[in-house]
Amino acid sequence: MTSIEGSKRLKTKPSTTKRPATLADVARMAGVVAMTASRAINQSGYVSAEVRERVSQAVKKLNYRPNMVARQLRVRHLNAIGILLPDIANPFSTKLVDGVRQVFDEAGYTTFIATTSGSIQQESASLQAFVDHRVDGLIVATRGTKMGDEVLRDISRRGIPTVTIGRPVKLASVDSVTANHWQGAFDAVTHLLSIGHRNIGFVGISPEDRLSLRRYRGYAAALEQAGLDVCTEYIVGPPNAPAFATQEDGFAGILSLAKLRRPPSAIFARNDFTAIGAMRAAHTLGMRVPDDVAIAGFDNIPLAAFTTPPLTTVAQPIAEQGAAAARFLLDRITATKSRASRKISMECKLIVRGSTVAER
Repeated sequence: MTSIEGSKRLKTKPSTTKRPATLADVARMAGVVAMTASRAINQSGYVSAEVRERVSQAVKKLNYRPNMVARQLRVRHLNAIGILLPDIANPFSTKLVDGVRQVFDEAGYTTFIATTSGSIQQESASLQAFVDHRVDGLIVATRGTKMGDEVLRDISRRGIPTVTIGRPVKLASVDSVTANHWQGAFDAVTHLLSIGHRNIGFVGISPEDRLSLRRYRGYAAALEQAGLDVCTEYIVGPPNAPAFATQEDGFAGILSLAKLRRPPSAIFARNDFTAIGAMRAAHTLGMRVPDDVAIAGFDNIPLAAFTTPPLTTVAQPIAEQGAAAARFLLDRITATKSRASRKISMECKLIVRGSTVAER
């Protein structure tokens, strides 16, 4: 008896779920047919000012949202761009996306963001998801990986406009925008050499994967020019992945290097986040920066000027790279014929602060 009564109560309980408004609902409220309502909403074809106003009011009252999937099936362009980033924790990503979005907002495009979370598999899955959702173009700002390059090659063959940022590619139809990471690293390490350091470590990449990183190659070139050999014991960090090195990598790197019989007197970190983690580890170990260990980073994120001491770093034009990549992608989306790939490399600038040269 109790179960039957409970069943009856369940059947008679009113539903709290509200159905989203449809185009038919808008047309009914405005007193027009669905085709006329569609023309008014999409501003396609003639609709009188009176009818357009009635449809507009119905859209507002019903909080109507067009079915973008259905629209996608009817038109070739969705006016949507996919942006793939290593992560969104690093302020580098924020500045980069700001540069990209400014261009696409003005052009009437919506941008969607995905991250790799440091996973090669997630990088491939995110790229494929963008393709499956038929975005009009892709901006890829992750580190190069073999699996990711294969997916990019397939995307290129399918004719999907693509531009990379900070990731050199050798595909005829893919443009790339980057900064001169080699020169920036070379300048930072040359600075450390100029103030007397000879044992300089690199934190942010594993010894096995170091040659894949242009910043490492600039570091090694500066040592070579000074007549110094690279000490592989001084190279510490995570394995190659489509991600940024993190504060945790910098912290762990200094703890590892401090155990050596002769630790480095200076550190060049792969990026500012890694450098900040290294500075924290040095403080934990009771080491003074820069007296006991000098530390330099790369990127010049806003926080770099406010660490204690302020961080010496290499500034790269982050937002400018995002804007240039967006303009390249817009050109490819609107082009009527194929064009050769274009490449831009922007210059970096060394900014010397208190983490390498003590204030007097």
